[in-house]
Amino acid sequence: MGGFAVALKGLAVFWGFLILLAIGVPVFYAMIGAGVFQLWQIDRMAFLGMQVNRVYSGISSFPIMAVPFFILAGEIMNSGMVTRALVDFSRAMLGHIRGGLAHVNIAASVLFAGLSGSAVADTSALGSMLIPAMEKNGYSRKFAAAITAASSVIGPVIPPSGLMVLYAFVMNVDVARMFLGGIIPGLMLAGSLMVVTAFMAKRYDFPVANERMAWRQRGRAGLRAFFPLLTPVILLGGILSGYFTPTEAAAVAVAYALFLNVAVKIAHRLGLLEEDGFGLRAFVNILRRTAIQSGVVLLLVGVATGFSQIVAIAGVPATLTNMMLTVSDNIIVFLLMVNIFLFIVGMVLDAGPAILILGPILAPAAAAYGMDPVHFAVMMCLNVTVGLATPPMGLVLFVATSISGARFADIVRAIIPFLIAEILVILLVAYVPIFTLGLPWLWDNWGTLFSGG
Repeated sequence: MGGFAVALKGLAVFWGFLILLAIGVPVFYAMIGAGVFQLWQIDRMAFLGMQVNRVYSGISSFPIMAVPFFILAGEIMNSGMVTRALVDFSRAMLGHIRGGLAHVNIAASVLFAGLSGSAVADTSALGSMLIPAMEKNGYSRKFAAAITAASSVIGPVIPPSGLMVLYAFVMNVDVARMFLGGIIPGLMLAGSLMVVTAFMAKRYDFPVANERMAWRQRGRAGLRAFFPLLTPVILLGGILSGYFTPTEAAAVAVAYALFLNVAVKIAHRLGLLEEDGFGLRAFVNILRRTAIQSGVVLLLVGVATGFSQIVAIAGVPATLTNMMLTVSDNIIVFLLMVNIFLFIVGMVLDAGPAILILGPILAPAAAAYGMDPVHFAVMMCLNVTVGLATPPMGLVLFVATSISGARFADIVRAIIPFLIAEILVILLVAYVPIFTLGLPWLWDNWGTLFSGG
């Protein structure tokens, strides 16, 4: 009992944070309060004055500027004709199979992920378009909302991903390797959802969305989606080739998104497109929404920087590592404990704060078990992202509820088969490292493999 009491005291910052959350304190203030409590607990209140500088330095950082730029790029893409082009392309390719619109929903999320990297943006943009269309096509409203919410979590996993930028910044992990590591897990999420959808489509006789389109029609839809889909290619290509940093890549994404909007407006004026881009008034609203979202994220990043220093001063990572090694030195057991813990946390805490708070605590423990930093980073991002669609506090569930008008409880019941599939993917990613590390390894060894050396 003495050792357990010492462990509880060493993890005071964590227990304090959970208690403050439980009584309704906002995440920002809960992190500050838990940090102060931990400093008082270990008699290091002299470090409190340093935290103001730490908060400022956490925000005043070039790498973290990628986050507001990615948010802005996603908002611009979401406000133009890009969403419609992606949906039309997905429908041209998949609309003819049974359960076609459900598959279109998933495929559109994969394509949209390469543009926005946001689960909420995915749910909002695609949901407002596809949920009414699915309901009109014969699907129940709750199922349409559930598949939209379940597929939207692909957004922060397939690059570019603001969530991965946050983790890379806090834990000093190579963001380019994280981006590569997220591609296969993101596609696995999509594949698992499509398998569940195909099974349900056969069992419940889901409708087809349209007749099989001719290749000329598919080509026309593909051409409209071609330039938006170049976005992730440009960003990843630029980062991996060293032409620009992740922050510069985010700025390039904004410039490219604006270029696409201008091109759409010109094509509309020339009568080449029916859809029009957005104007100056809409752009001002985009900037306002971006400023609000960025302010929230950057405040959390700033306070999390001071929080992580307090965690290090208190020796929390070492305490947690020792506790876990006492339970078992088997990495299989460790991964099971971590994934269960993250799944529970994901039920009540948003993905960004979960990464900022738990990354500095759990990553050192993973390193003690010999896990590759990129493997653990992608696994953690995947887990907390799925939490966005997990009741009772899953953010995209509330967005889907608002858009669809379906009852929250009905959506929760409808999403359960998809959540089971996503949990199986999390376990596969956790226990089979090649799914995460395969593409980074190929990139690191590209020259050797093809030079015969």
